Amino acid sequence: MSSKKAQQTPAEVLKSLELSGQEDLDRQIKNWVLWDRNEATLDQVLDAVRDQDWQALRVRLCNRIPFGTGGLRGGMRAGFDSINDLVIIQTAQGLAAHLSDSYPSIQKRETQGVVVGYDGRYNSKRFAQLTSAVFLNNNYKVYLFNRMTPTPFIPFAITALKCLAGIVVTASHNPKEDNGFKVYAANGAQILPPSDTKIFEAIMANLEPKPSSWDLSILTGNPLVEDPYRQIYPLYYDTLRKLLPPVYLETNECSQLRFIYTPMHGVGYSFMREAFYQARLKPLIPVPEQKDPDPEFHTLVYPNPEEGREALLMAIKKAEAEHCTVILANDPDADRLAAAELDAKGRWKIFTGNELGALLAWWALESYRTRTSKPDVSNCVMLSSTVSSRIVGAIARAEGFTHVETLTGFKWMGNRALELQAAGRTVLFAFEESLGFMFGMSVADKDGIAAATQLATMACHLRSTRNLTLIEKLREIYETYGYHAAISSHYICEDPDLIETIFERLRNFEDDQPGTYPKSILDGAFEVVHVRDLTQGLDTAYADRKSRLPMIPSEQMITFSFTNGFVVSLRSTSRDHKLRYCSEICGLPEEKEWLELNDKLQRLTQAVIDEFYQPNLHGLMRASQFDAQ
Repeated sequence: MSSKKAQQTPAEVLKSLELSGQEDLDRQIKNWVLWDRNEATLDQVLDAVRDQDWQALRVRLCNRIPFGTGGLRGGMRAGFDSINDLVIIQTAQGLAAHLSDSYPSIQKRETQGVVVGYDGRYNSKRFAQLTSAVFLNNNYKVYLFNRMTPTPFIPFAITALKCLAGIVVTASHNPKEDNGFKVYAANGAQILPPSDTKIFEAIMANLEPKPSSWDLSILTGNPLVEDPYRQIYPLYYDTLRKLLPPVYLETNECSQLRFIYTPMHGVGYSFMREAFYQARLKPLIPVPEQKDPDPEFHTLVYPNPEEGREALLMAIKKAEAEHCTVILANDPDADRLAAAELDAKGRWKIFTGNELGALLAWWALESYRTRTSKPDVSNCVMLSSTVSSRIVGAIARAEGFTHVETLTGFKWMGNRALELQAAGRTVLFAFEESLGFMFGMSVADKDGIAAATQLATMACHLRSTRNLTLIEKLREIYETYGYHAAISSHYICEDPDLIETIFERLRNFEDDQPGTYPKSILDGAFEVVHVRDLTQGLDTAYADRKSRLPMIPSEQMITFSFTNGFVVSLRSTSRDHKLRYCSEICGLPEEKEWLELNDKLQRLTQAVIDEFYQPNLHGLMRASQFDAQ
């Protein structure tokens, strides 16, 4: 900002501007100029006003970035539709007001307060500090981590310190231009509806930043602010170690198995190094170019382990140079886990989320039986989401524990797991196919560090006791509980009305009669036995035809179950312009022709797409070829 402009008050700057003459836009321009104290983002708006770029200003200032159960996530730039200092302050002010309504006790706010953490992205530390300043100005105790931390540390700290809420500034595995603001409730799980709506309403009622919200000097020498790192760090690892019985620690210590690790330029390396030390595993061999936090993510197009081989190219190269056979990877905020193993023919097998879910589910039960003197398997529970493999259900039926299915997302699994735990059940494991795993209940959310430690321990145990690889163990799981294979992909559809038309056709399938769904595919060759429509709250598997999962009228989601173990879920949300499909073939243990089952999965999935989505008729574009899992 020039010295002349710096001397001007915001009101004086406004007077010097020629505005658009559009009342709603000019009101927002005025708000931005009066409220924003960040020179860079203020200049972006002032330059656009001087260039009379009204269209760009309308996009940025007359739209608001949505606040959902995942908090905020978006690009960093000026505008109410993006992530920046002003929007972070507004969000923190709204959240503080919401929590003050929820917890009227001043003593609670001053003693329990909130925990705030951040990842290694551009501006993450500053956004965390601005958030903390807002809460301190509202007389909250603030546990602010003064160094980058993995996302799982925030829910863990909420529980350990009995905080009222937690905030982590992260955009997880998004591109480098993005950042986010994720909120956890007092129970240590992600927030659920209607909390997100209430917080958003509180944000909209507290848009004007208090002058004190910009003043970070409040963070220095304030008795209400404290760095919880020294307290939380040892506690987290103590808890992690308790899930590793002594016999596994001994196996780890004796094992010669070594692991290549990449944190994908994120925060994970030092925390994973400590986890391996505590578990007595051989020291990790990091991918040197990717081991330190780097907001540029300079060796990756997308810092996302879900990208598969593309994301793991450097790790594979390092593994081959070091003669290692197992690769572990976290996403940049270390809450997801990816893994790969060298097979007997010298090819790298990159495990899908469903395959890792199968391995870790088996291991969670095995570990529970090993570390518990009188295991009560019938009281145990594992959870997975509706779009994840049903392999956990197959293991549960055979072994006698309970499998609970939830809506998509760890917000549902974490909260449901806490309910089950409160009811006296032993929750062993939860997973989602997008590489999210929750091992035990110390963190009511996905945790890539704990999952990686367990997977490495499992690999050592299998190699030492039975000379089995992870790939061989996965085949054994399928032999025992039935082969499961899945496909997950999507079509692009920019027209929300067309998305609704496609789904409404499926709900009025027979002569436009409401409540009639397709009964078969391929001219009656494969029949539908059950339909679950969560948009409508319907599930024909039950006599009362009511879904046991929560209704989600704001999204489209229909699941068709067929006679032959084939299941397909079709879903779409208004936000992402995608027609998603997720299909699975669930074989019985006696069905050994796995290639045939795979072929059937491909054929039936294509039939469902052609007959239900009708991509050729609607001119839909497939995002990618089948991602067979």
